Amino acid sequence: MTAIWRRELQAYFHTAVGYVAMGVFLALSSVFFFLEILQQRSSDLLTFISLMSYLWMLLCPILTMRLLAEERQKHTDQLLLTSPVSLVSLVVGKYLAAVTVLAATVLLTGVYYLVVAVYGAVYPGELLTGLTGFFLQGCAFAAVDLLVSGMSRSAVSAAVAALGVNFALWMMDLLADTVPVWLGSVLSFLSLYSRNEPFLMGQFSFASVLYDLSVAVLALACAVYVLDRRRRA
Repeated sequence: MTAIWRRELQAYFHTAVGYVAMGVFLALSSVFFFLEILQQRSSDLLTFISLMSYLWMLLCPILTMRLLAEERQKHTDQLLLTSPVSLVSLVVGKYLAAVTVLAATVLLTGVYYLVVAVYGAVYPGELLTGLTGFFLQGCAFAAVDLLVSGMSRSAVSAAVAALGVNFALWMMDLLADTVPVWLGSVLSFLSLYSRNEPFLMGQFSFASVLYDLSVAVLALACAVYVLDRRRRA
């Protein structure tokens, strides 16, 4: 698993994928920072983090699109599927590489918080809570998009399909207030965005942590199942 993680992590930065993903995220987040913090002379970092959380919808498909789909497209997946490495190690290794890039991106946003700390007030506990939810939400999106990559035949189709799935998850959150109460409750319960709300209010939620981790584990388990079915076919 470590070898796969190292291989995929190197691939991110030996190609343009890692740089593009991180560059797009930081470029868009800097626009949010200017509009929400600098222009309004605000130090409301939790609101800023809530805006950045929507960027996972764009970033995660870029990070995961080639991890499994490109192997299938180039017909190198058979080598991996018949190698001594277990499917669990294969999927988890690739997932951890995406999460590592994701974590590095989150760390780079620390520049924004340092700027606010110089000119305003920053509450470390509140900020750490918001970033925890922000990171876990990204991890959940990455796992879901990795599953989509495993079900796709090319990197491009994986990116498009993952973006569609992420958009559907966002729409599900928006529809929660417009559908019957019972259905709205179900949609809110399943929403990755609604689950992040306690963190954005500075409240650490063990239930939300468990939910994000459960989504990630379930998506990775499904990805392993998809690969296992392909190996047996």
